[in-house]
Amino acid sequence: MNFGFSEEQEELRRLVRRFLEEKSPETEVRRLMATAEGYDEAVWRQMADQLGLQAMIIPEAHGGAGFGYVELEVVLEEMGAALLCAPFFSTVALATNALLTANDEVAMKQWLPSIASGDTIATLALTEDSGRWELDAVTTSAKKHNDAWTLSGHKSFVLDGHTAGLILVAARSDAGLSLFAVEADAKGLTRMPLATMDQTRKQARLEFSDTPATLVGRDGGAGPGLEKTLQLAAVALAAEQVGGAQRVLDNAVDYAKNRVQFGRPIGSFQAIKHKCADMLLQVESAKSAAYYGAWAAATDDEELALAASLAKSYCSEAYFHCAAENIQIHGGIGFTWEHHAHLYFKRAKSSELLLGDPAYHRELLAQRLGI
Repeated sequence: MNFGFSEEQEELRRLVRRFLEEKSPETEVRRLMATAEGYDEAVWRQMADQLGLQAMIIPEAHGGAGFGYVELEVVLEEMGAALLCAPFFSTVALATNALLTANDEVAMKQWLPSIASGDTIATLALTEDSGRWELDAVTTSAKKHNDAWTLSGHKSFVLDGHTAGLILVAARSDAGLSLFAVEADAKGLTRMPLATMDQTRKQARLEFSDTPATLVGRDGGAGPGLEKTLQLAAVALAAEQVGGAQRVLDNAVDYAKNRVQFGRPIGSFQAIKHKCADMLLQVESAKSAAYYGAWAAATDDEELALAASLAKSYCSEAYFHCAAENIQIHGGIGFTWEHHAHLYFKRAKSSELLLGDPAYHRELLAQRLGI
């Protein structure tokens, strides 16, 4: 397998990087993370209209660009590096994949075009108050009355759940685990923003009280599609983590070169050299794991489940380690609110827990390998 990027993919990287340098500088990240919505609607529109980012992995038949997961990997790396405040991950990595893997032509025709155009922000509501990502932890109930479905229960830690116009909800009917679509203005839906450590990625708690919903896919048949959705999302999150890890490594090395102490750059001291070298090793290894996951997702390879858990577990620990070491290399200034190091540290920790922590994914690896 070739993990090298084509010239077109590298040009996509340069294009997205230039866009984010202009639209997501640190000042804008800090402004948006202090707002209730957590994103700039004008920038969201530009992402769709000028770059077509929301349409990337949506098939052309449904208004999308028809690109693969390698291109999405490139885009998410740059977004992770810039700490982009936008509902991109929830809309593309979670909701779009959930619709695609459900393989419901009616649902895809109804919602994918508006997601591709940027008109609809969407998310997937899976976890509940336990915070568990296992499908057997879902207790939200679905009832059918005549030909209409209603949901009762709650969801927690839903990414962008308070701003999404479309919410895909995992719930249990008499037939088993099913997937439902709920509109933002549905009767009986209550959405409450949650206080989060990582303010750059908003979360919400949703409550359903006989809330009208539309079945997506087959009643009782959502399990395989949701499992694959979580695997694809884990690969996407690993790409974000790699981008963030590379950025904090670059910041640490740049500071070590320019910060002078005792008459010489601190990067000349052995302790700092070793920290930077260890960070480099972890970043490069994380890239290998993330790119392997992207390849498996792009080719729909049977190794996707293994590659996803491998990438998520390793990239989570690599990013968190590098973000913590970046603070140490910056010394006292790295601990201050005014410095950006803590923004990456908090994103690294929240991403480590999102979709399951490293221990959870190593357990999945062990089960899938039969050890």
